[in-house]
Amino acid sequence: LPSELLEQDRWKEAEELEVQVMEASKRVLGAEHPHTLTSMNNLASTYWNQGRWKEAEELEAQMMDTSKRVLGAEHPGTLTSMDNLAFTAFYK
Repeated sequence: LPSELLEQDRWKEAEELEVQVMEASKRVLGAEHPHTLTSMNNLASTYWNQGRWKEAEELEAQMMDTSKRVLGAEHPGTLTSMDNLAFTAFYK
């Protein structure tokens, strides 16, 4: 559902849903679960698309640190997190 809202430029509504998903994932699956990290990435992407670089960067840094610790430094998810953080740092 959030992707449908994004296509309609309904950023605030998408953000609210993504925050709910992220919080529920943390509560049910745990802060280090891959699905929780994915929900954090989705929220960071929404921030990024709105030009909210600082908020995106903070989430991406959390994701990268957690991915390194849980998945390992060379895991594809960790590498993607590193790439996203670098991309955000370049644009801010």
